[in-house]
Amino acid sequence: MEIIELVSQIILGLMALFFVYKVVRSLQLVPNQYAYIVERLGNYHKTLGPGFHALIPFLDKVVYKQDLREETIEVEPQECFTKDNVKVEVDGVIYISVMDPVNASYGVTDYHNAAIQLAQTTTRSVIGLMDLDQTFEERAYMSKEVVKVLSEMELPWGIKVHRYEIKNIVPPRTVQNAMERQMTAERDRRAVIAKSEGVKGSKVNDAEGVKAEIINISEAEMQRRINEAEGVAQEIEALAEATAVSIEKIADALSQPKGAEAMQLRLAEKYLETLRGLGNENNQIILPRDISDYEEVMKGLTLNELNRINQQ
Repeated sequence: MEIIELVSQIILGLMALFFVYKVVRSLQLVPNQYAYIVERLGNYHKTLGPGFHALIPFLDKVVYKQDLREETIEVEPQECFTKDNVKVEVDGVIYISVMDPVNASYGVTDYHNAAIQLAQTTTRSVIGLMDLDQTFEERAYMSKEVVKVLSEMELPWGIKVHRYEIKNIVPPRTVQNAMERQMTAERDRRAVIAKSEGVKGSKVNDAEGVKAEIINISEAEMQRRINEAEGVAQEIEALAEATAVSIEKIADALSQPKGAEAMQLRLAEKYLETLRGLGNENNQIILPRDISDYEEVMKGLTLNELNRINQQ
């Protein structure tokens, strides 16, 4: 009997401990940015938000704990074939968050794996429509297409796809070597073009400089000739004005009383001075028939000659 009572006490103690364990498990403390899915007798009952919650032991059970923060899911590298039949290896990253904890729990068995598989299949489909060169240029387009397909599953899966980024696109080593040779050739071509353009620009600049120099020299020569012509014109104008003034003065003097006699006297003086210089060796002169006939000599003088002798 004692053994039976002892076994009964042990069983009762175990039951009591189990009951206490269940009561303690029914008390739930939900952290911030988490949601707990509660089932009652196998059916969905409610969703617990952040805070303290007390459940009914043996009836209520927390079956899913959903993290509502944005998650980063790595998409493992996969082999894809481009439109021009080049095999490339592509991987990426998905940024998602749970928006509806109920659908995330019951709408799909594992939304992480489901999102990865859908992203991989969509990436293969998009890359299959592009040539190899386009895959390196159209990463944004491929990411946009993957997000577009994943967005169609947001409501049934209870998630929000924020963005998808392609990390690496790795072609075969032989293709990489060919691309490197192509880039080297392209850089060499650009260097040759840049050098030729520099030489061309230098020659153009030199030609422009020579042209500008020639223009400056011609303009300077033209200005010099203009200045000289203007100087000669001014000299001629001044000489003409002086001659006119001299003639006017002579005419005025001749019109005065005794003016003609004075002029005759002045001319006689100049005539005698000129005769004194006739004996110089360097002089070549043409004389009238009788240089002693003063009246005959005076008749051959013009008014301008009189003016010149008067200015001397």
